[in-house]
Amino acid sequence: MNGQLSNGLPGLGTSENRIIKLNTREPVILRGVNRSGLEYAGPDEQGFLSGASLSRSEIEFIVRDWQCNIIRLPFNQDFVLRGRLGRSGEEYQQAIDQVIYWASALGAYTLLDLQWLDADRTYGNRNFVAPLPNLESIELWTTLAGRYASEPAVLYDLFNEPHDRLADDLYPLNKEDGTTYPPGQGRVTMKEWQPWARKLTQAIRSENPDALVFIGGTNWAYDLRGMPMDLENVVYSTHVYPNKGNDWPNVFGNLSKTVPVFAGEFGGSDTRGDLDFIQRLVQYLGELEIGWTAWSWSDSPFIVTRYIPTAFGDVVRQALSKA
Repeated sequence: MNGQLSNGLPGLGTSENRIIKLNTREPVILRGVNRSGLEYAGPDEQGFLSGASLSRSEIEFIVRDWQCNIIRLPFNQDFVLRGRLGRSGEEYQQAIDQVIYWASALGAYTLLDLQWLDADRTYGNRNFVAPLPNLESIELWTTLAGRYASEPAVLYDLFNEPHDRLADDLYPLNKEDGTTYPPGQGRVTMKEWQPWARKLTQAIRSENPDALVFIGGTNWAYDLRGMPMDLENVVYSTHVYPNKGNDWPNVFGNLSKTVPVFAGEFGGSDTRGDLDFIQRLVQYLGELEIGWTAWSWSDSPFIVTRYIPTAFGDVVRQALSKA
């Protein structure tokens, strides 16, 4: 792509516990939202972006009106590699290209998030988020890292939410060597996840040595205990929701004092208890200078409804305005 999608945005890297602009070495705190939809929405007659109701005007509203400098973009592995409903994988990748271009033209980075492996297989009742990646995830990241090798506006979130198998999940856990763990094994700890994180990072770096890679924790990406890994230029990503509790210092806060930490997702309902939780979390993240992308602009828990902020969205917007 030769930087055609990045509109002059500088490359990002890490220094100690901060994300920095590589051209100036200036620290930068990335704050924004998740714009979900491309991970599940098939194309309509106009294509994948229309199928996900994703437009340039919406990206402009997110970046300019809400002052986001990053958009986390969940996507579907199978759509990248094979397309969907008669549309090719190349067409799906072009849709991702377009979002990257729209965002970067306004000054925002795009964090590509491997959210779903496909749109057909469930991992437990109606759960489309797999516990671990599969071998095609290596091909996936090799493909995208090659496509965006010269695009500093593109950041890489390896795998959405590593987690234990659910009780009704019929599939065994995948190992990074192509085999599987015993069918009775349900736990996903750092022992199972970190080899995958290493393998996927290597796949990206084989095509794009300078890529900034985001690595989630276990327990649906929440728990970063057991990090960091012996990898350079990575950010460790936590997902924080009210049902996970409040042990933030041990789970991710203390880690942020030595390596870059990011909250790839957080959210909650418009109830008083959840809103109090989110207010405290946003304040805590701010005190530690941890960046974040709130979940979700377009899926529950909603940040906006028809562009009008929910009570949760008001908290997010106020935090962005103070950045």
